[in-house]
Amino acid sequence: MTDSDLERFVSRLAQAAAGTFWEELGCELEHIEPGRTVIVLEAGARHLNGIGMLHGGVHASLLDQAMGITAMAARPDDKVVTSHLNIHYLFPLAPGKVTVSAELIHQTRRMLTVSGKVEDCQGRIGSWGSGSFRVLADDAPKDGKGPQV
Repeated sequence: MTDSDLERFVSRLAQAAAGTFWEELGCELEHIEPGRTVIVLEAGARHLNGIGMLHGGVHASLLDQAMGITAMAARPDDKVVTSHLNIHYLFPLAPGKVTVSAELIHQTRRMLTVSGKVEDCQGRIGSWGSGSFRVLADDAPKDGKGPQV
């Protein structure tokens, strides 16, 4: 992927994200290159659970976002969706800046495997995950009916 291809991809990504869960979550794309993505979040009260630490669902969403972008960047002309998400919660994270990095591990014609981690500003890993991402077939139904394989 050339620099201009990457710029076009990021522009398309930003347009597609307008008004979606990405904005609701409050993420920002900090860095992207072929095979690697970094996003950041300033975690506030709305991102916490009842005992004051980053909610597990936020960890999952952040990992899915970063790993998904990595998979989509590897296949910019295809539609790519999460087919499996695995998360290990390792350390409770407090409010503040969290950084999520993801790296492409493997890809085939129809599947991509990506790993990622969520860290606080001191480099403590709050969660680590892996995901499988399916490349949808060109003839997949667009009306939501039937399998999209």
